[in-house]
Amino acid sequence: MQVYFDGKIPEQPHQYFVYGAGGTGKTSLLNKFKGKKFLFSFDMSTNVVRGRKDTDVAILEESDAPQVQQLVLQTIVQAVNSKKYDVICLDNMSALQNLVLENIDGKSKDGRQNYQKLQLWFRQLGMYLRNSEVTILATAHEIDNKENLSNGRYNADMNDKTFNAFTSMFDFVGRIYKKDGKRWIDCDPETGNQGKNRIDDRTLIPAEKLLEPKKETKEKKENEVEKHD
Repeated sequence: MQVYFDGKIPEQPHQYFVYGAGGTGKTSLLNKFKGKKFLFSFDMSTNVVRGRKDTDVAILEESDAPQVQQLVLQTIVQAVNSKKYDVICLDNMSALQNLVLENIDGKSKDGRQNYQKLQLWFRQLGMYLRNSEVTILATAHEIDNKENLSNGRYNADMNDKTFNAFTSMFDFVGRIYKKDGKRWIDCDPETGNQGKNRIDDRTLIPAEKLLEPKKETKEKKENEVEKHD
């Protein structure tokens, strides 16, 4: 355990979790990030980074499935320890969850215990990423709950407790979608979907401006100055 006195906590890179339907541009968001990037693809959706010299890609193969937990952690740790990368992208967490659950199911028939193990593994992965000192982008498919809106219209295609365990360390969770030819990211929990924004106070963001923090207005800055005078 690390203890920081007097609020002197080092600044950490942000972590983004974006979910949405196929074709909404989840993976292509990675191209908006600056610096050297590492894409770990779990669903082989890599065309949007072809030819980009700023991006290295690892693609999970079918033969990797039986040892996916070990391979994922090993590859991510190697990427972090290399100090080469400014950004690591995990695409797509829905596919990864299904692979991990299949492995856990194969070792035990206790359904409740299986999901507890699933949640624990994803929580540990999230904690490692939080402490990696690297910017993280994770993506997932979405579920349309139009038949039952009790948990909101749209959710990430993940077990709810596993989703919460993994994203609890993330600064940003939002749903990407297309409307009138434009891409938007909704991170407002009051809309009923899964969302949060601990980076600034925006709740609906043009996708291309995700990495542009909201600028303070002149009036707000003046008010802050008056408070400290």
